[in-house]
Amino acid sequence: MATVGKTRKGVGDEAEERALQHLLRQGLRLMERNYRVAAGPRARGGEVDLIMGERDGTLVFVEVRARHSRSHGGAAASVTHGKQARVIYAAKHYLRRLATSPPCRFDVVAIDADSLEWLRGAFFAE
Repeated sequence: MATVGKTRKGVGDEAEERALQHLLRQGLRLMERNYRVAAGPRARGGEVDLIMGERDGTLVFVEVRARHSRSHGGAAASVTHGKQARVIYAAKHYLRRLATSPPCRFDVVAIDADSLEWLRGAFFAE
């Protein structure tokens, strides 16, 4: 993934699109993209990069991370507990809007240079 001349947002958008295309090829369907929740009295707010649906009805909340290389732990290691908490906060907000309570999972798509790794069940709520 060449990054010369790209903004940080541009690199992130490119990584998110690459992750989305990969997940679509795996049979998931896009439900929402960049679902954001404003900060509340006890939370900093949050965002879910991609909300996908599995064929069996499972909702998959996906955090996409991209790094130029695997130095310093790479993209997957950059999903800190704080980041996980913000994704979970946004996911709970999204779920409150639904009439049902489908099974859910939190995945990470980690992109290090040209390598893409899909980590299913990368973290859990509570």
